[in-house]
Amino acid sequence: MNAFTRYAAFALVALGLVACKKDPPPAPPPPTSSAPAPEITAAPPAASTVAVANATLGSAVGSDKKISAATESFAKGDTFHVSVDTTGAGTANLKTKWTYFEKDKSATTIAEQSQTIAPAGPATTEFNVNKPDGWPVGDYQVEVSINDQVAQTKKFAVK
Repeated sequence: MNAFTRYAAFALVALGLVACKKDPPPAPPPPTSSAPAPEITAAPPAASTVAVANATLGSAVGSDKKISAATESFAKGDTFHVSVDTTGAGTANLKTKWTYFEKDKSATTIAEQSQTIAPAGPATTEFNVNKPDGWPVGDYQVEVSINDQVAQTKKFAVK
């Protein structure tokens, strides 16, 4: 065999080996998880930070919604006012429940009121009830709630 034939035979064998070379095995697939993908949910609304700071009873109220004639003893023809001072910011529901106590101590609800407020800081809200033909003499109370939680209870009387 001459040198040319040897080189040609060697080249054919090398070419055959390169042509028969197997491709590397494919990369394994990423592991699968049986856990579902986490759900993306909206953040819950911020909790209201509004709180009742004080409730004041009176027979008259100013344009600023604050009691101008504070009292816990009313006349039969007076209008009952309660001024509710709040602190904080957010949306809240203020409620009042006005109650009359009979001589036998049984309770009668005379009014319930609510107002939705959205203060950006300290605020005052006013509630009132009146009875054109006059209130019966006796003991009363007003319950002030914020977001359905009783914040303050004030007792008063009609004399």
